[in-house]
Amino acid sequence: MSWLGKLGFGFGNRANNPTASDSIAHGPDDDAPSPGREFAQFGAGCFWGLELAFQRVPGVTDTEVGYTQGLIDSPTYEDVCTGTTRHAEVVRLQYDPTRCRYDDLLNVFWARHDPTALNRQGNDVGTQYRSGIYFYTPEQEKAARELLERQQKLLDRKIVTEILPVKKFYRAEEYHQQYLSKGGRSGFRQSAEKGCNDPIRCYG
Repeated sequence: MSWLGKLGFGFGNRANNPTASDSIAHGPDDDAPSPGREFAQFGAGCFWGLELAFQRVPGVTDTEVGYTQGLIDSPTYEDVCTGTTRHAEVVRLQYDPTRCRYDDLLNVFWARHDPTALNRQGNDVGTQYRSGIYFYTPEQEKAARELLERQQKLLDRKIVTEILPVKKFYRAEEYHQQYLSKGGRSGFRQSAEKGCNDPIRCYG
């Protein structure tokens, strides 16, 4: 996150200057997955590490990172970093339900972050880093709520994960896509091979 973004400077405040098109942000995710695939969407801190975790899951056929659940249409990374647009950083993935269960994806989600941390993961602080499960179907919502209840019994602190219907998904800038498997900041590529359990270095 940009240090200017943390302070709320430098990018303007689009959330306080709404336009007619911003109502689109509150609409559904009307994209369609590939034939034989289903969508799932999760937020768990910085989307780079979360995406790589899902890239490694057998049955996941496509991943992309982006922004959702916010106030304005077509946000940029700089907009989101101001902390005023209310967007969450998320991973939207496609999976083959004959090879991967939605519960398997939920288990990766829970294992990848601290769901009791409000609007932060590690050193990343802001509402864009909140924990969230955004469901496409009633079946996904049911599974998410059931696993949240089970997960809560294992923890001493209250889980703050939001479980909400999907809204319009905005694909992030291309340099964010598959960021860690492409080399991240260091240029050292991290494996996206299926089943890989190498530790994930969140910033490359």
